[in-house]
Amino acid sequence: DSRGLYLRLTPREHIDYYGNLQGVPATVLRTRREELLSRLGMAELADRRVAGFSHGERNKVALARALIHDPRNVILDEPTHGLDVPSTRAMRALIDGLRVQGRCVLFSSHVMQEVSALCDRIVVIAKGTVVADGTPDALREKTGCDDLEDAFVALTGSANPETPA
Repeated sequence: DSRGLYLRLTPREHIDYYGNLQGVPATVLRTRREELLSRLGMAELADRRVAGFSHGERNKVALARALIHDPRNVILDEPTHGLDVPSTRAMRALIDGLRVQGRCVLFSSHVMQEVSALCDRIVVIAKGTVVADGTPDALREKTGCDDLEDAFVALTGSANPETPA
């Protein structure tokens, strides 16, 4: 679960390396790098080697590395998994900022609070099948549930905690 990080490199070096691979001009790279380090709360870690980083810290380095070239489309798998509360909030703010900028952000999450706050459209998958697709409000309306988590349970038929969805 190292996210393909080089343990001897620092977050700053990872970001620079991937920025250079993507052809980001040096002046733009410096500006974007410092912005990402700040937005992800990594300024204090920027010059420490990744070896020994926590799971959440590694996630943030991998995300910064992936965003350095300013992609139009971003795919994230459980981006807040393993993050502490402040880092989770920073990650959610970053995702929301990408969405507001008009980026296509596709992410998977089991945290319905996160899904409700960040998603314009939700696709619910249960046992490998799409069981619902729509806005958070539409899914709540479809199920008659006020809470998105309750709607998810209703849509997936996973009311029994021993029955995996």
